[in-house]
Amino acid sequence: MKLEAKEVAEIIEMLSFQHLDIRSVTLGVDLTPAIGEGPSAVKETMKRAAEGLSEAVDRVSSRLGIKIVTKRVAVTPVYLFLEGVSRRDPRLGQELGVEIAKALDEAAKELEVDYVGGYAAFVESGFTPGDVALVNSIPEALASTERLAAMVNVASTQAGINLDAVLRMGEVIRETADLTSGRGPARLGTFANAPEGTPFVPGAYHGRGEPDRVINVAVSGPGVIESVVKSLGDSDVRALHDAIKRAAFKISRLGELVGKEVAREMSALFGSVDLSLAPSPVVGDSVGDVLRAMGLDHPGAPGSILALAILTDAVKKGGAMAVSSIGGLSGAFVPVSEDLGLASAVEANALTVYALEAMSAVCSTGLDMLPLPGDVTPDQLASLIGDIAALGVLLNKSLGVRLLPMPGAKPGDVVELGGLLGSSPVMSLGNYSASKLIRRGGVVPPFVTRLSMG
Repeated sequence: MKLEAKEVAEIIEMLSFQHLDIRSVTLGVDLTPAIGEGPSAVKETMKRAAEGLSEAVDRVSSRLGIKIVTKRVAVTPVYLFLEGVSRRDPRLGQELGVEIAKALDEAAKELEVDYVGGYAAFVESGFTPGDVALVNSIPEALASTERLAAMVNVASTQAGINLDAVLRMGEVIRETADLTSGRGPARLGTFANAPEGTPFVPGAYHGRGEPDRVINVAVSGPGVIESVVKSLGDSDVRALHDAIKRAAFKISRLGELVGKEVAREMSALFGSVDLSLAPSPVVGDSVGDVLRAMGLDHPGAPGSILALAILTDAVKKGGAMAVSSIGGLSGAFVPVSEDLGLASAVEANALTVYALEAMSAVCSTGLDMLPLPGDVTPDQLASLIGDIAALGVLLNKSLGVRLLPMPGAKPGDVVELGGLLGSSPVMSLGNYSASKLIRRGGVVPPFVTRLSMG
């Protein structure tokens, strides 16, 4: 479809005054030819596949006049590279994981891309030796790298929830935080129903259902939506929903245009557009402020689920009509430290961890970028993971957590994470957990939702 002149003018206004950008262009790369060949082969395979990505993104950005914030690569889940060695010697498998992590990080640096995702394992039904090696290596891998992102899928609607994995990830997050002064877990996601084709880290990985090289795109646009909502005054919710939907349509069309142009430059296939509204720590680029413009005193107040449901539904409907292929998480993101409006709601004691859990039922991220007290325990972290996994499995949707224990910090302390990671007051968890429940272990059977899948 061609853009009409009026639509072009509206998009120019969005780009110039409303913080519209493309949050990420992610190249998915199949690294399976390097399995069994060692870290140097993994590095060279990634470099060959992604050669020229940074330059291609820059050319498209310049040609179209569109800011593209980050360039990323997503690779084949790394647990596959550890299976053979780990079956012979678990310790060597873990060491190999760290060496591959460093090799991927070096490749990302040399390619001038911001992140590389795919340091991943899928353990919703149980652990293979490669899974164990990868999960155990995560703290050292993240402490030894700058651009690597890791993810572990602990639950799915089809398989249920692996409580042994949930507890282990609580321990891994705690260990990673202690090794990295709290920053490392910002590159670590724990998921239920993690989808292929996600352009956002830490959830990005190159799945078995994807071609050798594929471009996936993540859009942004909270500032655009906030401006649209404010322009409506006291219009009723149907008019509000329609206006958000129309704006999301324009944002998403722009994302697909960028994705197809980069794919053409790279002689790669275009995959999909993630329709998620991704905020940043910039004034005027906040999902929290969109919710305020819709009528909340603060995100987290009663009515927050209603407002977020309206927003998410309108974004999805508008985006679905605009693009040829929808991918990733596709909804509304609520990453606390990365969103000034959400961080201010935490400071006002309006937005709590438990309000965010409830809002996860209608958003697309779960508990994202939560700075937590330095004395938070692995069992408390695992309890939060369990809650979000249960929602993801029951609702048959992708959800995850990025939990940030901040060593030495107490509730209310403001932590500065820097760059796109932003800042936020440390959130309180209270003094209780579901430790006895989590430590029962085993796999929670698939919920009745599974029966609707055939």
